[in-house]
Amino acid sequence: MKKIIKWLIFVFIILSLTAVYARYIGTRGLITKEYTINSNNLPVGFDGLKVVHFSDIHYNRAISLSKIKKIVDEINLINPDIVVFTGDLIDKDSELTEKDYNNLTNLFLKINAKYGKYAVIGNHDFIKDKDKVIDVFNGSNFKYLDNDHEIIYDKDIHTIFIGGLSTISYEQEDLNKTLSYLKEHDDIDYKIVLVHEPDISKQIANDYDIDLILAGHSHNGQIRIPFIGAIYTPPHAKKYYDNYYQIGDTDLYISSGIGVSTINGRLCNRPSINFYRINKEISE
Repeated sequence: MKKIIKWLIFVFIILSLTAVYARYIGTRGLITKEYTINSNNLPVGFDGLKVVHFSDIHYNRAISLSKIKKIVDEINLINPDIVVFTGDLIDKDSELTEKDYNNLTNLFLKINAKYGKYAVIGNHDFIKDKDKVIDVFNGSNFKYLDNDHEIIYDKDIHTIFIGGLSTISYEQEDLNKTLSYLKEHDDIDYKIVLVHEPDISKQIANDYDIDLILAGHSHNGQIRIPFIGAIYTPPHAKKYYDNYYQIGDTDLYISSGIGVSTINGRLCNRPSINFYRINKEISE
């Protein structure tokens, strides 16, 4: 009996220490995950394209204004060509003031990108205060893609398509509206689609000739166990939730995010941003 009690106390201590670590240490710091993508479709004029992808801040839950300042500084150190944000700037359980939104706008405004900054909303943004989040994007020179797209041109009139899908958690997505341009124009060189929830990626990849999909939402499994991986992922991130998948000829990258949701902690999964260097692959 004494041995059982000792083991129960030991397990309790380990679990308590793990919970403290996940809450106060696992949510700290910022990692930059670097990826190299090679593509035949990328025009030579865009060779070496630098894209920074960040997501799921869930502001005012575990992420403070000072942490966002560090994120902005880290992004600008990369000197990106394109910056994308894939949703959940805010958290449905956090209360924000007008001052909070102004501060977020001012900080996002300081993010620099050669060709542009693009964003989609997440499920928390939509259910909590969609209009305020959109105001932050618009006020900080992010192009808000609400089932919409934009074309980026280089000096030689080569093109990159960037489409953005609204949250599928509340059935706001419209694939045809977002991507029908691609079926009407066959002169687009490289195609990128931004989504919040990654499980729609297979439908996108199957129905459209997309080179790169960037997503958030899953946090790659906010709590991960060594050799096991994610122990929980939210709805619409059940099939795709890890860092990378290849779906046919389409690359899918999912950000592990910066903030926390549902559980106030991160384990074996530090806050991060993704940095992609996309190179022109020359066929021999």
